[in-house]
Amino acid sequence: MSDSLSFDDTSPRWALPFLFAGQAQKEIFVNEALSRLDMLLHPLVEGRRSNPPASPQEGEAWIVDSGASGTWAGHDAEIACRQSGNWVFAAPQVGMTVHDRSTGERWIYVEAWEAAPAAVTVSGGSTVDVEARAAIGAIVAALSHYGLMCQS
Repeated sequence: MSDSLSFDDTSPRWALPFLFAGQAQKEIFVNEALSRLDMLLHPLVEGRRSNPPASPQEGEAWIVDSGASGTWAGHDAEIACRQSGNWVFAAPQVGMTVHDRSTGERWIYVEAWEAAPAAVTVSGGSTVDVEARAAIGAIVAALSHYGLMCQS
């Protein structure tokens, strides 16, 4: 939500502003909600950093690293998106994923932002069956950890 705006009644997960019956200046609330949705639907970040870039482009988003400074101070782990010349911030929810343009990785928010672990490959030799089982077990554990598969 923009730092300059505060809304009395918002949605519980993404703090989208609600309209009231007979409300004046509805466009402010609707535009704020649309800006927030634009940032959060299929999110793409440029990377991770702890300070704002010098010349950000409109719509550019970043994961705010720890120890943030400047206008990002106090927004560690949040997503910062440049909209209408201001930084708009969104706190991540557990299970949220974003694609990182700079690394090509997908980040998943569990208790902090985590990158998916690299896949374990099987090498040749007489222990292929044991290695294959260990690799499959690691894949299942990673899928379960990130909520993509239920453990039985």
